[in-house]
This record gives sequence, structure tokens and C-alpha cells, in this order.
Amino acid sequence: MIIAVDGPAASGKGTIARALAAHYHLPHLDTGLLYRAVGVATARAGLNPDDEAQAARCTEITPGLLDDPELRSESAGSLASRVSRHPAVRAALFAYQQDFAHQSGGAVLDGRDIGTVIAPEADAKLFITASAEVRAKRRHLEDSHADYAAILADIQARDARDAGRSAAPLRQAEDADLLDTSDLTIAAAVQRAIALVEARIRR
Repeated sequence: MIIAVDGPAASGKGTIARALAAHYHLPHLDTGLLYRAVGVATARAGLNPDDEAQAARCTEITPGLLDDPELRSESAGSLASRVSRHPAVRAALFAYQQDFAHQSGGAVLDGRDIGTVIAPEADAKLFITASAEVRAKRRHLEDSHADYAAILADIQARDARDAGRSAAPLRQAEDADLLDTSDLTIAAAVQRAIALVEARIRR
């Protein structure tokens, strides 16, 4: 069984995807880490993340790379949004994601284009969202020293880049179930997600 979980930054899709993977005993891939890895590698190499050819030089995913703690930083998230706009970068990471999705038994993947590009044939698709203000508050709770206004501006800018890019833009697949987590606790959002997947499986 393949479960595709898409949505914007800080919507809760990662938490929900991990919970679904645990519930159904499936491997999980946060595909955003792939783009964060490319973004961080590009910056570390002194290259320009906004230059497609330069970013495409840093797309090799080596063992252990996704465990780098720097990939969880806000700066890595911003870099990921910048390099993910490039068709060459997306093409380089496409096979890795598809192989993961189609492994024996299936998998849960979360990202921006899982249900539309990586696994359009997924057995269940969820599009997780929340208002930009709620998502900014969540990030601010994680780092109270950061400026809320700056976090909100960054989230809005990332949303615009992700939705406006020509290569695999962020959008809800036509057959994906929408789950707005703005007013939900983590537990309630997870239970709702499981219910949506169960309903999709029964169809």
C-alpha cells in the first residue's frame, strides 16, 4: 500500500505521515529531506541554490546524508524551497523517490508532489494544510527566540515559490482528501488521517 501525504511547510504532514507509517507498519520517507540535503550541499559547496546547473551538481544522496541534523534547520528549509524549483534537481531525485514508494509492501511518503507526480497511483492521498498564521505560530513555538513576523514572511514566501514553480508545483491532487489541521490537536489530526485512509481503502 502506498500512502501519499502532501502539503505546505509546518502543516503537520510530516507528523501525520510518520504516524500513518507506524500505524500501518510501513517505511516512511520525508522527501523534503532530499531537497534540504541538496540545498545544504549546494550552500556548503559555495554554489548558488538559485542556479539550476549549480544546484543539480549536488543531488547525490549518499548513505547517512539524510541523518544530518542541519537538514532540520529553518535555513535548510528555505534552501530546499529554492533548489526544488529546478527541473534538473527534481529529475535527479525522481527515481530515488519512486523506488522508495514502490518497494515491496509499499510505503508512506510526504512532500509537495507525491500524489501528483511521484506516486499518482497511490492507494490513499492526503493533502494536509493549515493557515499560514497557524503554521508560523507552530514554528515559533519550536524556536521562541526567532521573530514571528520573519517566520510568517518566510512561510508565505515558501508557499508562493512552491505553488508557483513550473516543475511539480504544490497542489492538491484531484483524488486527494483534504485535511485542515489549523484547529486540530496532533492526536485529532492523526486520527482523522487514519480515518480518511481507511475510508479510501474500503472504496
